[in-house]
Amino acid sequence: MTFDSVRGRDSAGWVSRTPSIVDRLRTDEGGRVPFSVEFSPPRDAAAEARLWRAVREFERLQPAFVSMTYGAGGSTRDRTVRVTGQLAEETTLLPVAHLTAVSHSVDELRSMVGAYADRGIRNILVLRGDPPGDPMGEWCKHPDGVEYADELVRLVRDLGDFHVGVASFPEGHHRSPDLAHDTKFLVSKLRAGAEYSITQMFFDVEHYLRLRDRVALLDAEQAAKPIIPELMPITSLRSVRKMVELSGSVLPPALEARLAAAAGDGPEENRAAVREVGIDVATKMGERLIAEGAPALHFITLNFARATSEVLANLGLAVTHV
Repeated sequence: MTFDSVRGRDSAGWVSRTPSIVDRLRTDEGGRVPFSVEFSPPRDAAAEARLWRAVREFERLQPAFVSMTYGAGGSTRDRTVRVTGQLAEETTLLPVAHLTAVSHSVDELRSMVGAYADRGIRNILVLRGDPPGDPMGEWCKHPDGVEYADELVRLVRDLGDFHVGVASFPEGHHRSPDLAHDTKFLVSKLRAGAEYSITQMFFDVEHYLRLRDRVALLDAEQAAKPIIPELMPITSLRSVRKMVELSGSVLPPALEARLAAAAGDGPEENRAAVREVGIDVATKMGERLIAEGAPALHFITLNFARATSEVLANLGLAVTHV
């Protein structure tokens, strides 16, 4: 079973195909480093309204692409497909759909890819995924599923003309015994047919630079593929502590101390002061990454537009198009 790559025809009758992420990174206007943003499936009607406010705000800024996450164990499967489809059909944005292997059989994974194809979605970010309930818990393969992300890359590529990306981990995945093994896993995903990777969030640019170095030493051909750094402008100390706990990434002690000082000792953290620090840190990281030749910047938005928009403005990337 394969899925046709044709999305539709333009007004002149020519067949139009969904552009790839790599294509989008090559065609940014004005010589600016492109940016992209990550959304999450909304949990209720109020959250969905907030998501669409952010979508429309970012639509004005024309990111290279937007991605829609996929809950642990497939917990947001239906919402992910529906909202990603709406992004493809009702906006000018280029969506990337997340697809995880956890808790899914091969037949279910093929069905998911088919559901995306039916909505005109050809860009898929393949992830092994975290187990439901406890993301840091033991990962168990579905009896009829796949074990590793490189298998999922091959499965998607075999189903048709899809553009596949994967995750990379500047500080190493928490299930990898060391950075050398983690780099081998990334290269195996790229060799399987992934065209690019998006990193897990990090707060020390050196981790990203060393990741690039490790890939280049292991496989120069695969190192030519874009490794897109993921940033998150911090707006809450409590929230970022929880996120790093669940992701396995690290909040550097000096940054945590700076954020804690901004948060204050009261019963409620000083969100405005924390946010000011977060915007400053994300801006400085973005400046360094651009100077070091990052192919793009990918932002975790938590379905809000303001903080990321401010960082983009600070970096000179927030150019609206009429």
